[in-house]
Amino acid sequence: MVETNICSFFLTLFYFCRWNRQAVGCLFCGHIAVHLHHNHTDMAQNILDTDQKALEINLDPNIYGTFSEIGAGQEVARIFFKVGAAAGTIAKSMSAYDKVYSDEIYGREPSGRYVCAPRINKMLNHEYTLMEERLKNQKPGTNFFAFADTIAAIDFNRTVSGHGWIGMRFQLEPDALPNDIVLHVRMLDRDSQQQASAIGILGVNLVYACFRLHNDPEELIKSLNDALHDRIVIDYIKLDGPNFTAVDSRYLALLLVQHGLTEVAMFGPDGEAIHGSEFLYKKSLMVARGHYRPPTLVSLDALRSSFQQFKDEEDIDPNEAHIMCELTLEYLREDGVINKSDFMERAKALNALGVSVIVSNCHSHQRLINYLSEFKIQRLGLVIGARELLEIINEKYYQNRDGRLLVAFGELFTRNIKIYVYPVLTSDKNLMTGQSLPVPDGIKFLYQYLVESQHIVEVEDYNEDLLHIFPREVLQLIQNGEEGWEKFLPSVLVDLIKEHGMFGWNAKHKKVSV
Repeated sequence: MVETNICSFFLTLFYFCRWNRQAVGCLFCGHIAVHLHHNHTDMAQNILDTDQKALEINLDPNIYGTFSEIGAGQEVARIFFKVGAAAGTIAKSMSAYDKVYSDEIYGREPSGRYVCAPRINKMLNHEYTLMEERLKNQKPGTNFFAFADTIAAIDFNRTVSGHGWIGMRFQLEPDALPNDIVLHVRMLDRDSQQQASAIGILGVNLVYACFRLHNDPEELIKSLNDALHDRIVIDYIKLDGPNFTAVDSRYLALLLVQHGLTEVAMFGPDGEAIHGSEFLYKKSLMVARGHYRPPTLVSLDALRSSFQQFKDEEDIDPNEAHIMCELTLEYLREDGVINKSDFMERAKALNALGVSVIVSNCHSHQRLINYLSEFKIQRLGLVIGARELLEIINEKYYQNRDGRLLVAFGELFTRNIKIYVYPVLTSDKNLMTGQSLPVPDGIKFLYQYLVESQHIVEVEDYNEDLLHIFPREVLQLIQNGEEGWEKFLPSVLVDLIKEHGMFGWNAKHKKVSV
């Protein structure tokens, strides 16, 4: 206790001195507590480095917990031990590296996988329960935590790129119910030791964020990338518990993409975070990109007709096929700014229709395809309106007339990808379909080949009576408080919009900006 109090004194002294770029040694721990190598920008933003974060947690007498790490050594616990005063924080550190030991401690997984979401949840349940059983009466007034990770680092033959699941169960008040946070991470370093190092840094960032940044979910998420830019991708986050009842998983998915921790995040019809490795692996997927502001009857018809056609394909098991709507940051920006309330309205509207959602920063479909390739998807279908398909073709044609035209189209149209073209009405009320698309003369031969080879197909069972509905016009009707907009939307959305005043609607028929 004396050592902890004195270390706390030196930590306070350190925070005073750090602005003068003086390094303060922790005399009793025998370590240099911090190394001030921040640049001027970092200092201005008051960003701590990894060792500083770990030491601050170690010197907090109210935080105590365990570390259980599988697959990449004990990189997170190692940092807490390295900076000193770890006895005040760590009750236990372990690594059940052997599969038999791991199964005996945490139980077997029906899937046979060890790097998966169910595994991390079992680890958190087991370790946190032990903490409470063994130490609740011994350490009153303490905020307990259990940290866990299960990692598959890059292998010698580079057949495994490196990914893992990381989680924390933690109290913010003594004797309170705990909170949970779970992440999925992909490591980008091409060396196993560097990947292990990245996991160590991420783990410290996570522990620190849980206890110091829990009041601001956006800052919490941004801090996970401290000292790790371009080394990791975090494409899943789930945060819940008594201290986070007001935090929406859909909003967290947007933050991950907006702040560059990933290009793609997903959530299910219930609004909860999902990850492709848990439900898409070797399955078939159809993706429909759109604005969905709001989703109209024609939007619903495009999803219905194209997905049914997708499931009817000979080489697709309809029971193993999924459809997801994609919202891109490009479609969410208005005057260069992302309106988070507007995003939430679109997300809730799609969920109300029973649809899972992808949030992405993929300007081109190719980037989304590259991300999804990690899950070894059997068949991928893209639903694209005829007008949007024409824009894609024109863009590829005019940007690749230097001899890369075949390469550019070959990157998009791989053997397991098919584009389903939903027809649209032109401004002069003519029907534009995949067959009648006015592609440039210099690419007609290639486009015809893609049609004949069934890489591009028409959506067949569409409702032509709905093609006159244009979402932008419907949105204007809603915002202007004009009558009749309800007939263009599914009834479930009409009720939702009126109940919550979404998309600029209000009961007094006054235009509300969004």
